Amino acid sequence: MSLLRVAVPNKGALSQSASEILREAGYRQRDDTKQLTLTDVENGVEFFYLRPRDIALYVGEGTLDVGITGRDLLLDSGAKAEEALQLGFGRSLFRFAGPVGGYADLGELAGTRVATSYVGVVRAFLEERGIDATVVRLDGAVESSIQLGVADVIADVVETGSTLRQAGLEVFGETILESEAVLVTRNGDVPAGFEIFRRRVEGVLVARRYVMMDYDIEDANVTAAVALTPGIESPTVLPLHKEGWVAVRAMVPRDGAQRLMDELFEVGARGILLTDIHACRL
Repeated sequence: MSLLRVAVPNKGALSQSASEILREAGYRQRDDTKQLTLTDVENGVEFFYLRPRDIALYVGEGTLDVGITGRDLLLDSGAKAEEALQLGFGRSLFRFAGPVGGYADLGELAGTRVATSYVGVVRAFLEERGIDATVVRLDGAVESSIQLGVADVIADVVETGSTLRQAGLEVFGETILESEAVLVTRNGDVPAGFEIFRRRVEGVLVARRYVMMDYDIEDANVTAAVALTPGIESPTVLPLHKEGWVAVRAMVPRDGAQRLMDELFEVGARGILLTDIHACRL
């Protein structure tokens, strides 16, 4: 049997979350961080634990079928790989930053030196806007490059901004890229077994966004209650032993679920319960 070959980040911000989502999708994952491969024969998948920056290249060349990496790393690699699914974790913003008060907009970048670990992303961004600047490749700790005279401006991932402030820098101009973890495949290629793999992962993503809501309500108030909880396709409504009452079950968004319980109570619902969903198929 041919196994689907999947690349997983071996370290860094994406590693733990990637393994967690795969476990929730029913796949085996390594227990030892030194383990480089893991074969899950029962589920038809072989996992390879690689540097996040290399994953898109392996997938683009067809060495591996599927990979989990960051959108920033995918675009920076220039690999023949494409985004197949957004995974909802590892979100970050990619911004320009310079000395406080030194720059106000992107037009001022012309003729400057821009230090970054993401040369491909930055060059493409500048070229699209007709900005002629020199891009300097640095691996890590780009914040110090201005103080050391290597660059005039940096382009980097911005989370809280505290590191920039400590270096006397501030962001300016529009966001270069909004990144997050993504599932990638080779351009135009749908490998055997991928649809099942993708469907499992999507099921986990949906389960994280929704909860199951159950409640009892009188027949006379069902229309008002169901308007609040329409479900994915339609809620389940079943008669109760108590005359004139029904039980309703529906998937509802996790965000705002507590407020929804209050609204249901106001229209007459009782015995309102929320239950986590571990996986689903839509």
